[in-house]
Amino acid sequence: MKAKNDTQVTRFLLLGLTEDPEVQPLLFGLFLSMYLLTVWGNLLLILAVSSDSHLHTPMYFFLSNLSLVDIGFISTTILKMLQNIHTHSKAITYAGCLTQIYFCILFAVLDMLLLSVMAYDRYVAICHPLHYMVIMNPRLCGLLVLVSWVLSVLNSLLQSLMTLRLSFCTELAIPHYFCELNQLLQLACSDTFLNNLVMYLAALLLSGGPFAGIVYSYSKIVSCIRRMSSVEGKFKAFSTCASHLSVVCLFYCTLLGVYLSSAAPHSSHLVSTASVLYTVVTPMLNPFIYSLRNKDIKRALKRLFVRETMEE
Repeated sequence: MKAKNDTQVTRFLLLGLTEDPEVQPLLFGLFLSMYLLTVWGNLLLILAVSSDSHLHTPMYFFLSNLSLVDIGFISTTILKMLQNIHTHSKAITYAGCLTQIYFCILFAVLDMLLLSVMAYDRYVAICHPLHYMVIMNPRLCGLLVLVSWVLSVLNSLLQSLMTLRLSFCTELAIPHYFCELNQLLQLACSDTFLNNLVMYLAALLLSGGPFAGIVYSYSKIVSCIRRMSSVEGKFKAFSTCASHLSVVCLFYCTLLGVYLSSAAPHSSHLVSTASVLYTVVTPMLNPFIYSLRNKDIKRALKRLFVRETMEE
């Protein structure tokens, strides 16, 4: 009989990106800076949208939700790593590991679903501009976000509960800087066939489905832009999609990088390094991608800073 979780496993060891003690302070400073920059950038975006009535539109409503998810995503993965580096420890409790897995899956799936919803919003705005406010009414927008949250929560709960049935033996070292489901399954000494089946089916439905929706929406957008006679109209239509398309490419390309690196031999270090791209770099860059080319966001941020300066 295999030993059960509650008698065998009390903690796991997160090996992190490197075990070189000389590099640890550099990693701490780098990732702390990236974390603070991410939280600051996304909070600014949320404040700008909420404080400016001109930005109370479906596109910016979805963007605010995406920024909130990005803050949650990077907080889930990076804070524990920073704590471990600061305390010179690699340990994470069994409960802490499962909690981290739950929220990592939750925010990753939410990211994909919200990007898909935002692609649909751009499709309606460009292909059906006269009916945009009728179709993308507050009730539908709220429902789309609610469904995204419900699907993400249910999937995370299922994956976490499936992990509870596993037994772990002696090898408890996770070659990663956070508890990642696939890495944890590789440490189990009980049968993981059902867990892998559920994990890959969920990945196919909840990552492949939104990606197919994004591709379909943009195929319709491209077809609509090609039929426009005005060059100025084409440029304006494309510019409204440029930021979103950049974020989609960044997120899915980094996920593809993680998938490809996991297929390589001796891939543990490659996977953890590649994971930095979608858990840290993407959430950090998102607010800057949306704000640098967006006049409305720049205007709202300027008003926000002017208002704070005047109040002081």
